[in-house]
Amino acid sequence: MSNKVAVIIGAGPAGLTAAYELLQKTQIKPIIFEFSDQVGGISKTVNYKGNRIDIGGHRFFSKSNRIIRWWLNILPLQGAPSVDDIKLGRDIPLSKEPGAPDPQKTDKTMLVRRRLSRIFAFRRFFSYPVSLSVKTLTNLGLLRVVRILASYIKGRIFPIAHERNLEDFFINRFGKELYLTFFKSYTEKVWGIPCTQISPDWGAQRIKGLSIRKTITHAIKKILFPREASLEQKGTETSLIEQFMYPKFGPGQMWEEVACKITQKSGEIHLNSEVVGIQQQQGKIVAVTVQNRTTGEQTVVKGDYFFSTMPIKELIGVLSPPAPLEVREVAENLMYRDFITVGLLLKRLKVKNETKIKTLNNLVPDNWIYIQEEDVMMGRIQIFNNWSPYMVKDENNVWVGLEYFCSEGDSLWSMSDKDLCSFALKELLKIGFIYNEGDLLDGVALRVPKAYPAYGGVYNQFETVRKYTDSILNLFLIGRNGMHRYNNSDHSMMTAMVAVENIINNEVSKDNIWAVNMEKKYHE
Repeated sequence: MSNKVAVIIGAGPAGLTAAYELLQKTQIKPIIFEFSDQVGGISKTVNYKGNRIDIGGHRFFSKSNRIIRWWLNILPLQGAPSVDDIKLGRDIPLSKEPGAPDPQKTDKTMLVRRRLSRIFAFRRFFSYPVSLSVKTLTNLGLLRVVRILASYIKGRIFPIAHERNLEDFFINRFGKELYLTFFKSYTEKVWGIPCTQISPDWGAQRIKGLSIRKTITHAIKKILFPREASLEQKGTETSLIEQFMYPKFGPGQMWEEVACKITQKSGEIHLNSEVVGIQQQQGKIVAVTVQNRTTGEQTVVKGDYFFSTMPIKELIGVLSPPAPLEVREVAENLMYRDFITVGLLLKRLKVKNETKIKTLNNLVPDNWIYIQEEDVMMGRIQIFNNWSPYMVKDENNVWVGLEYFCSEGDSLWSMSDKDLCSFALKELLKIGFIYNEGDLLDGVALRVPKAYPAYGGVYNQFETVRKYTDSILNLFLIGRNGMHRYNNSDHSMMTAMVAVENIINNEVSKDNIWAVNMEKKYHE
């Protein structure tokens, strides 16, 4: 494999993992071309005046020990308490490894974070996943609780035999009433189309084995068999995970470190570089045409292996000679959902911490909050103070990210940054999260195109595209957009690892790459 080249399109988790694995295990030289001016993809961290934004919120948790070891090889687990651990007297699992980093003295470290995410509906907080606690029952009211239980029992006795769409998927697992209360409006806010038009595959990937039965079982186990703080939660459904790792300065720190290691080992990473052409001959890719987005200059780069994390819609569109008509038609009509994060720096929040969890400045303890209110457009609120205290320049301020799901070019996407910040602030005021607009100190708006590959429209014909791309022997589709699959970053990494192993083992079939994140026992 010496003197061979792998061209990698995209410097997100999948692309960077592929490059790192190639350098560790082969003599193939990786050359990465990244469209934007920063590595990390949607897992990057944006630094705005010393306040850092994690776009979408990225927990570092995996049920794959291989992935966990990989992460900790890049950023080792903290061996001493962080600043908030100390101030709050928090008991967390610390690394016992000699020389484990102290977050107070070094930046290159993984923190252990307590996970809390809740639902905000009817202007009240509900635990997520929804638990049958006294507070939940009180917030819902007796009549709604009776309807939820009755519809759940009915759904278990008379399940929908063939799940045609996401609505059927939810109803089979939670009952129609709970689906209407906590799933329907938020899911449709995310995707912009009715649940009846979304493939059940989305639920199979994101929710998997979670059910009311498992939620109740988990709650009972916590009461009867309390455990010390630990990162070992392999028997726990992903949505019930209570602790996770997190880089001191957000997820982008991980990928910036990986990028440094790649370039140190003679790999290449070219930013602001758009792949505008892909040449194929006799069932293989032979070269890509790359355009420098700053100068406009184009360069043809030859290679032996090609990894793509670019949206399949764009990949098929730049192939030469073109793909067959039926492949192009499906690819062209694949749906995506775009994403906006509005970062707001606030003096304070009006909502108070009414939980038993201690926080700095008595801030609500959530990492993120699902907003189920139908009278606002925001989908979630990230509270970056709770992800890592080092994400916020001044711990006395509150640094939040309001997330909006939209379509590129629509009215929300087309707003000016100033108008977006004003719009988001008014929505916070509307749901009672702030006292007045005077609480705002600063704000920024970040747009992410094609953040979510969608499972509607022509997705049920996706196999047409997959069969064609799989037939190109030296092309490997990996990652979220590369496979048009709503993967988490650990799944995206695993697809890259499997692809590299296929090259090493001369494995022609791509089935094992597509099998990642399809097993019901493998989770986030």
